[in-house]
Amino acid sequence: MTEELVIEILKEVFYTTFLILLPILGVALVVGIAISIFQAATSIQEMTLTFVPKILVTTVVIIFMFPWILDKMIAITHKLFSMFNTVIK
Repeated sequence: MTEELVIEILKEVFYTTFLILLPILGVALVVGIAISIFQAATSIQEMTLTFVPKILVTTVVIIFMFPWILDKMIAITHKLFSMFNTVIK
């Protein structure tokens, strides 16, 4: 196994992880900013007001995007298993 092959595998895995997590984290960021603006406008400083909506929206996004996430994970797994003979040599 060469260094170039390890770098290529890690690059592909990190890119796929980034691609999967980007929409989930992006939605959580937008919801967090919206709630922060709402709290600043109304002077409500309740701590649970920030966590509960972010958790709910993040859960909904994960459920909605689960088929796409599963497709990406299966694709990277198939690619890694197809490279198995190259990695062993």
